[in-house]
Amino acid sequence: MAKKHGKRAWMARHVNDPWVQRSQQDGYRSRASYKLLELDDRHRLLRPGKVVVDLGAAPGGWSQVAAARVQPGGRVVALDLLAMEPLAGVTVIQADFEDDAGLEALLAALPDGRADLVLSDMAPNISGIRASDQARAMGLAELALELATRVLQPGGALVVKLFHGAGFDAWVAAARPLFADLRVRKPEASRAESREVYAVADGYRPATDD
Repeated sequence: MAKKHGKRAWMARHVNDPWVQRSQQDGYRSRASYKLLELDDRHRLLRPGKVVVDLGAAPGGWSQVAAARVQPGGRVVALDLLAMEPLAGVTVIQADFEDDAGLEALLAALPDGRADLVLSDMAPNISGIRASDQARAMGLAELALELATRVLQPGGALVVKLFHGAGFDAWVAAARPLFADLRVRKPEASRAESREVYAVADGYRPATDD
């Protein structure tokens, strides 16, 4: 009974969420679109001609924003385990980039296997066990950072969802030396009670062999 009540409460909050209502009016696939819009307005990461990777892209809210802002001449490659409806200007790959086949498909979709920007709004399915959920969330952030070091052009950028808690400081400490600038932001469209924030890292500096 409690589980049903919780689901009804979530649905009521979702339906009444002003960002959800606004996304429906503006034709965006999710309220998350406004998070990326705000981050990009502030940091100017999405520009015409840029090549973008969107990890955990379904249902496509971030890909929508990116595809519009990198035109003319840009490209967005969206990857998710879940199916995603097609989007104009977006190459959609349903795969796991942790698997060799998924990674190969992603690299093949990028010019010379390189991108200018990696986006990750990935989050785990919530179990309700906070320590476990936090560990899995930070694991996804680590995977996004690892992929970014694989595909980013020098000077490229990374935007990744993080959650305050165990592993947060370690992730920031690992990422900071790889970029000229790293800021942690909480967009207005993020729910106030959520621990989610976004790391916006720009000016990728690939490690060089001594």
